[in-house]
Amino acid sequence: MLEQAQGWLDHYFLGEDIEMDLPLLAEGTSFQKTVWEVLQTIPYGSTMTYGEVSREVSRLLGRDKMSAQAVGQAVGHNPISILIPCHRVLGKSGSLIGYAGGIGRKKSLLEMEGSI
Repeated sequence: MLEQAQGWLDHYFLGEDIEMDLPLLAEGTSFQKTVWEVLQTIPYGSTMTYGEVSREVSRLLGRDKMSAQAVGQAVGHNPISILIPCHRVLGKSGSLIGYAGGIGRKKSLLEMEGSI
């Protein structure tokens, strides 16, 4: 599995959009896992805002509303960055905020993917 992950990462950092077929087993609360599932639906080269992610999480959980801040905390606890693409989540109006690896790295990843 590590060889598969390395191969995927090699292609990813060459700027190739390849399908990820690695079985990910991130440990977290059921809420966090729901947020991370939504993150995995964001296509390469695309982004979503925290508000958009919170609306999708709300829909999946059958709730009327969801706090974008609660979603932001779950995004921030993502244990498998890049594989679960939390760097594709932007602030309101597309601002580059909230990335544990640093805003510079987030910007570099999004530039490599062609989304900014």
